[in-house]
Amino acid sequence: MSRLLHISASPRGAASESLAIAETFLGAYRETHGDVVDHHDLWDGTLPEFGPAAAAAKMAVFAGETPAGDQAAAWTAAREVFERYDSYDRYLFSVPMWNSSVPYILKQFVDVVSQPGWVFSFDPEEGYTGLLRGKKAAVVYTSAVYGEGRPPAFGTDNQRPFLEGWLRWTGIADIEVVEFRPDLATADAESGRRAAHAEARELGKRF
Repeated sequence: MSRLLHISASPRGAASESLAIAETFLGAYRETHGDVVDHHDLWDGTLPEFGPAAAAAKMAVFAGETPAGDQAAAWTAAREVFERYDSYDRYLFSVPMWNSSVPYILKQFVDVVSQPGWVFSFDPEEGYTGLLRGKKAAVVYTSAVYGEGRPPAFGTDNQRPFLEGWLRWTGIADIEVVEFRPDLATADAESGRRAAHAEARELGKRF
């Protein structure tokens, strides 16, 4: 049986478009697959910071050393987040656009789990190798202003390239996407919302 982890990056609860579309996906997924489904709300207060002690620990590991003291504690906290993440083979990310990119809490998650020997290995001649091969991800992207084909004054997309670039860097190449980016010029968000939910429902069934 597969295990799916929903990683949500919106703090807006019932007002969140990305969370609502994710719930549609998850409802169809549960009905079809019956697999284990869990939720990691990145805003629940459990995500550790990746500050000076953790950064020093990472450099110690790169140097073949063992972190000690505050560094060891920071490394252990990061490791716990990674082990939870790695225990699943399927992921659903729900990601609103903030300032043309992702919410900072999602970048914090990425920085916490992206460590040598966990999500990547590195060779001085060959470069990086992702270690999470064999897993798959679905992503719900939402934005209130940016949309493909709109003028630059409506923003640029540093959201999808960032997240999918990171996923592929970690070895996850099987990625499917649902987007909801309503066209404010037409003031008709409902048709796009219905389409996004329908797409999420179908993706949940086959994921």
